[in-house]
Amino acid sequence: MRLAILLSVAASVYANDSSARIHYTKSFPGSVPAYVSIELQKSGQAVYKEAPDDEQPVEFKMSSEDTAEIFNLAEKLERFKRPLESGLKVANMGVKTFRFEDGSAKNEVKFNYSLDEDARVLSDWFERITETQRLQFDLERTAKFDRLGVNKTLLQIQSAYDRKRLVGVERLLPLLDRVAKNDSYLHMARERAAALAEGFRNPKPKIAE
Repeated sequence: MRLAILLSVAASVYANDSSARIHYTKSFPGSVPAYVSIELQKSGQAVYKEAPDDEQPVEFKMSSEDTAEIFNLAEKLERFKRPLESGLKVANMGVKTFRFEDGSAKNEVKFNYSLDEDARVLSDWFERITETQRLQFDLERTAKFDRLGVNKTLLQIQSAYDRKRLVGVERLLPLLDRVAKNDSYLHMARERAAALAEGFRNPKPKIAE
């Protein structure tokens, strides 16, 4: 009997680890980007899109710590089984959708503005993931087509990092290393890219509050 219970628990944990995922979308015509889709698996594997039929989705890996925080927030929100819309008359902030999938179980909720603090924190996680990816796109573009503009993009990355707006900075390391080692970029850009890469690889220890 005890063995059967242990096997059942193990099977449940394995199923959650292998199939649980959170899907976030935001539709906000007129903004940049006008549409965002982020799918995050419990393993940390993630996919970013800027169109429902995006032919060039970006795949990346989230850290186990960040992934755990996002899934913990989803649990606090009861895996999106309850409404999150405030019902207040506020400006259009984009229609956001949270969806939790675990095997055949699927729960989804849409809202423009929520008073639920956990919903707002979770939404901000996905906003920061979006900001990070947009900055990566900008760095890719300037590194290829506008080498004089690379330093400006690096300054934007530095500002976002200082304001704790970046998530999964490992995505930026290959580009930063390429700029830092290429003499065709401005000296200040190469130095800034090298400094950012060093800071991302060896972040300062967090100070306990």
